[in-house]
Amino acid sequence: MVKPLRKLGFLTIGLFDGDDPRPGHEATLEIIRLGEDLGFDTAWVRHRHLQYGISSPVALLAAASQRTTRIGLGTAVIPLGWENPLRLAEDLATVDLLSGGRLNPGVSVGTPMRFEHVKAALYPTTADHEDFSYARVERLLRYVRGESVTDATQEGFEVYSDRVQPQSPGLAERIWYGGGSLRSARWAGENGLNFLTDNVVRAEESEDFGVIQRDLIRNFRERHPRKDSARVTLGVVMIPTDSASPAQKAKYEEYVRKRLPRTERPQGPARVMFAPDVVGTTDQIVEQLHAHPAFHEVDELAAALPFTFEHEDYVQILTDLATRLGPALGWNPVRPNGVAGSPGHG
Repeated sequence: MVKPLRKLGFLTIGLFDGDDPRPGHEATLEIIRLGEDLGFDTAWVRHRHLQYGISSPVALLAAASQRTTRIGLGTAVIPLGWENPLRLAEDLATVDLLSGGRLNPGVSVGTPMRFEHVKAALYPTTADHEDFSYARVERLLRYVRGESVTDATQEGFEVYSDRVQPQSPGLAERIWYGGGSLRSARWAGENGLNFLTDNVVRAEESEDFGVIQRDLIRNFRERHPRKDSARVTLGVVMIPTDSASPAQKAKYEEYVRKRLPRTERPQGPARVMFAPDVVGTTDQIVEQLHAHPAFHEVDELAAALPFTFEHEDYVQILTDLATRLGPALGWNPVRPNGVAGSPGHG
């Protein structure tokens, strides 16, 4: 028996025109506000450096926190190789306080993408000494939790805190790790984080995407202090077509068709695998999800919006997700008064 979906979110990359970037950022904020109106539990934003997508999700979510009152606000994910964990801890706590405790920071580690091309600008004097391991997440967690960072608390008339300020109680429990390998899943579980898994994994013990993802979740929970109750969000590119126009349906199907070949076998030395996108009516998508091994391991789902669609397409997709697909999976949208869901903490 399939358990009902408890939380439903969506994920957006926030594309914009490099010559006129404000409208794209405003459109992303409008989508987040629409998501709240439709009852979604969480709006997640992707992170893109040196591209035409959201490069500063924390800043964007600060703005979103002032245009919404209930929906959880998440990052999926911040690559910590680009960040100073102490400075990021200050920013995260500030936005969490501004939002009333609604921030869900998702992070990852590893050498920054295209590092050879950017290291001279990113770390001009320390590139060869930077630690891009899990230790970077551990530093962030210590600072968010309020561990001491200095023993100097007074200098003349100036009084200093020995820990990062501000502190936001509960934020550390809402930090997520985005991982696609068994090592990452196990590490996230051992360190008591929440776990994000989406449409990119590594083919380590299988070449069946659903089986790989299922095993990631199981390995995570086996090592987590809360075991089966540890939180996992499954990200899936889902494109419902119930209310789509014929032109939209044709565009969606062409988008999925072009992306299908990359899903057929592992890619590159890392044996990266991509999940097939899910497109169709509510009934068709429900059938596909019920056949997905990882779907049976979770009760939290995030619908990843395709990168290159128009604003009206996202409105149609989100509306169908909230009014048709979500309820068909047993999910209850959160109403304006906050009932039928967990207010704020997506």
